[in-house]
Amino acid sequence: MNNISIVGRITKSPELRLVAENRQVTSFTVAVNRNFKNQQGEVEADFILCNAWGKLAEQIVKYCGKGSLIGVNGKLQSRNYTNDEGKKVYVTDVYADEVRFLQLKNPTNMFEQVEEFQLPTNLGSVSNVGVNEIGFSISFTFFNSAQM
Repeated sequence: MNNISIVGRITKSPELRLVAENRQVTSFTVAVNRNFKNQQGEVEADFILCNAWGKLAEQIVKYCGKGSLIGVNGKLQSRNYTNDEGKKVYVTDVYADEVRFLQLKNPTNMFEQVEEFQLPTNLGSVSNVGVNEIGFSISFTFFNSAQM
C-alpha cells in the first residue's frame, strides 16, 4: 500500500509546464508543520515536493498561489538521476491524486468578485465558500482526471 496525505501551505506559486506529448504538469512544495516544538519552542516544518498532472495540475495553477493551504492525497515516488557533477541524486516526492483547496491565496486576483466564481464542471464539489481578511477561503476537491 502506497498512500500519503498531507496538509500544508504552498511555498511558491505553482507554474504549469508542458512535457512530452503536451502533457501538463506542475511541481510545488508544501510546507507541513510538525506536531511538536523544538528545544527553542519553535514549530518546525517539513517541505514536501509534490507533482500533479493534467487537469489537476491546471486547477492547482489556476486557483492556488504562495501561501494557499491545501490537502494532498497521493502516493510517494522515488527516482534518481546523475547531476552535472556526476553524482547520483535521489528524490522522493508525492504524486498527487487528489487536492483539496482549504484556504486560497489569490495568485491572479481572480476572486475579487465572489459572485462571479463558478466551479468548473465535472471537476469537484464545493462545500464551503467565503471571504475573510486573510484571503479567499474555499473547500473543494479536484481529482486527477486519469482516475475519472
